[in-house]
Amino acid sequence: MTRRDAVHIGAAAALYGLAPSAVRWWEQQGVLDPPAREGGKRLYDDTDLRRIGLVYLCCVVGRMPLDQAAVVASGRATRRAWQDAVDAQLVQVERQIAQLEAARGYLRHARGCADDDIAGSCPVLDAELSAHTPRGRYQGADLVTAARAASAGAVGTGAESGPPRDENATARPLRDESPARCANCRGPVTPSSHGRPRTYCSRACQQRAYRARHRE
Repeated sequence: MTRRDAVHIGAAAALYGLAPSAVRWWEQQGVLDPPAREGGKRLYDDTDLRRIGLVYLCCVVGRMPLDQAAVVASGRATRRAWQDAVDAQLVQVERQIAQLEAARGYLRHARGCADDDIAGSCPVLDAELSAHTPRGRYQGADLVTAARAASAGAVGTGAESGPPRDENATARPLRDESPARCANCRGPVTPSSHGRPRTYCSRACQQRAYRARHRE
């Protein structure tokens, strides 16, 4: 390959509106294979640029986790394997669409309320609370009675339902919001929707860590 039929990383990234660091990051995470080099500088030919574009479509447009995007864009997976990765992401996207459609429906409804104070005056608010919040578990009770029943139920079972009781929310966060870090590259790890928490950000990183341990 020569510079005549290839471009450096700055041009490759600019083609898709990316920073060069994003392309390097995808390479480090095993989503992209390392390209050819000339004088120590990366060179990207037409196929490389197409593969960067596919990763962009998977990660940015399709919002895929890096490990799934690597399966689709690697060129080494079987058709069944990359279709399974796409199907898994479609399930997540459909769930998010349903949540957003529910949010849009309620916000449009709320926007049409004719009262100045929705909480104090809206005649249909109680029905909305029963339909769309956990308050609906206590049918036939006024809000004060329902709140007492909810509190008694939480104390009786030792379970917490709804927001934390500590009113100083900033002093006691619900959970650690810092992202998990890859055991190999220390990059962010996408949380798993089921099963054990992930240790590595991608299969490629897991394989690199395994090879490093094997050499040692």
